[in-house]
Amino acid sequence: MVPDRDVRALFLAHRRELEVYLTRQVSCRDTAADLLQETFVRLVQQPPTADLSNVRAYLYRIARNLVIDHFRRHGRRQTVIMPVEDLHAIADEAVPIDQALDAEQRLMLLRQAIADLPERTRQIFTLNRIDGLTYAEVAEFLGISESSVQKHLAKALLHAMRRIEAPCD
Repeated sequence: MVPDRDVRALFLAHRRELEVYLTRQVSCRDTAADLLQETFVRLVQQPPTADLSNVRAYLYRIARNLVIDHFRRHGRRQTVIMPVEDLHAIADEAVPIDQALDAEQRLMLLRQAIADLPERTRQIFTLNRIDGLTYAEVAEFLGISESSVQKHLAKALLHAMRRIEAPCD
């Protein structure tokens, strides 16, 4: 800990320059005064083993860290007030209804196309494309060759693409 007499001398020696620095950083004299006080509180709280060979630099480091903490806290709590007219300029992230309906229809067609596949082809498609198994893993799981898995997948994908592209057939 820094002895009280030394803290008083340090405060008198560095208060003005730290106050100017902090005011420039936060653009508010009251906030700067609070941060200045906290800077010296933190200095006093340092253990006796702390290296205070360059006290001025140490005070600036404490002050800089307090400014960073201040802006982090302030940024999280800050609410920006804007006119209602400006809200119209904010892009709507929702998918347009026609695109959503189109996607839903295509998904329904894909599900129907998968349901129409022969059992083995549907099983291979599901294991690979939905469950994420590799060709080798599907082949091992079903006890068939990898080339057989590839042929079934090609058949399933071709069937699904045809059904989605020409749903009225």
